[in-house]
Amino acid sequence: MSETHEQRHPFLGGLAADAELISSVLRGPVVGREDIRRVVGAVGTLYAKQTPTFLQALGSRTLLEYEALLTSGEHLNAAVVIDRNPDGSVSRVSVRMAPVDAVVALASQLKPVLSGEIPDQLFL
Repeated sequence: MSETHEQRHPFLGGLAADAELISSVLRGPVVGREDIRRVVGAVGTLYAKQTPTFLQALGSRTLLEYEALLTSGEHLNAAVVIDRNPDGSVSRVSVRMAPVDAVVALASQLKPVLSGEIPDQLFL
């Protein structure tokens, strides 16, 4: 699967104002379109490479899977579930990542990038 912006982030353009992001690298949800974009953008700066491996929509839900190489050298696998409202806007994005060493590495790199941008209690 060739990598395009829409395949990497098939939800950013359609986020509802009150959308929610949950992720393996955060302690709790990030709520709101701008904060979600901020987090996704920050995570992207910590990827040396991201390769989508699967993208499929079924009804109001889309599943995206990808592999990434972190700038710190760890390999990461992720599954993203995107839920849409009846109007097509994105209500929830759930990002599950593995293996745990890569998750911990990404979480530790994310804190200094986003400190002051999202609440500190969200960081691992």
